[in-house]
Amino acid sequence: MRRLGIEDLRRLGEPLRQRVLPLRLDYRAGEVIQKGAAGDKTFQIDKVAEDVVFEFLRESSVPLTVVSEERGIVPLRGGGERVLLDPIDGSKNAVSGIPLYCTSVAVSEDDTLQGLRLAYIYNIITGDEYWAERGRGAYLNGRRLETDTVEEIRVVLYETQRPGRDIPVIMPLLGLANRTRCLGATALDLAFLASGGASVYVNPAPTRSFDFAAGVLLVKEAGGIVTDLKGEDLSQMELSMKRTSPLLVSANRQIHEKALEALNE
Repeated sequence: MRRLGIEDLRRLGEPLRQRVLPLRLDYRAGEVIQKGAAGDKTFQIDKVAEDVVFEFLRESSVPLTVVSEERGIVPLRGGGERVLLDPIDGSKNAVSGIPLYCTSVAVSEDDTLQGLRLAYIYNIITGDEYWAERGRGAYLNGRRLETDTVEEIRVVLYETQRPGRDIPVIMPLLGLANRTRCLGATALDLAFLASGGASVYVNPAPTRSFDFAAGVLLVKEAGGIVTDLKGEDLSQMELSMKRTSPLLVSANRQIHEKALEALNE
């Protein structure tokens, strides 16, 4: 039975850019269409991006089970490998006029994080393509990626759902960094870390798998480390609409140990 490959997923880039990028400065991009399956607002720009991906997946003739932030769990041709889809990661950026958002797609052989075998992240603003295939490395526009090997915590990327609650939890880690950034797009945060641009990514709030699945495979294939904030392995985490976890991702083992120590003193 044919399976999706990286070259299949890369065919998404051009139609996403053609149909989503024109909405960048269009006030209609921020129109609320409905409440998505994950409980968040679905904006017009989310729907346009999701339509592009679903059109592609339906034409692929491959049996799939799609887990999407907007539509929920959708079996295609009876269901098959899981496709974790975040049509617009960084929706709030997109509708606020901040040019930092992407489409994130991951493919898993089963319903766990351990089963991830493909990842594709498309930066809609720049046109940059990040992809990874289990056991075959991570890439940016065809260039092999490696995480930072320096043991110093230079840049920490972070995300919060409720800053007043979340920032005090991660402040000991932020205090170790030379610089911090909160960019508002988890998949791109993880792509930047995989590219060597950051030392750590941390999100203390429970986060759903479709938000970070593609980025997690990208980081692992580039040499990084992924756990929760207690250092627990997430490989058996269920890929579903409900299962959530905080996330700590580091460029290398030495940095990860420093981050865990700071967070759990």
